[in-house]
Amino acid sequence: MGETEGKKDEADYKRLQTFPLHSDMPEEMRVETMELCVTACEKFSNNNESAAKMIKETMDKKFGSSWHVVIGEGFGFEITHEVKNLLYLYFGGTLAVCVWKCS
Repeated sequence: MGETEGKKDEADYKRLQTFPLHSDMPEEMRVETMELCVTACEKFSNNNESAAKMIKETMDKKFGSSWHVVIGEGFGFEITHEVKNLLYLYFGGTLAVCVWKCS
């Protein structure tokens, strides 16, 4: 396998990995939240804390308060959340984003 082929495979893998692993959100909310997560992770590619803050503040304004966001690599979680208010996805292959509402 050539070097350019390897880079193409990696780019394809990253693109394929930006999808929800688990979500119980309604379709419209899920799509909006995913777009917000991608935008925040691209804008703050070197600062997960700022990306999480942007997502949380936007979700609080748009869908009411009590949203929580965790962004990082290699973490596990067990949470309690309101029904139809959870999204867990990978961005770019390795960066996990978990967004949930719990009041």
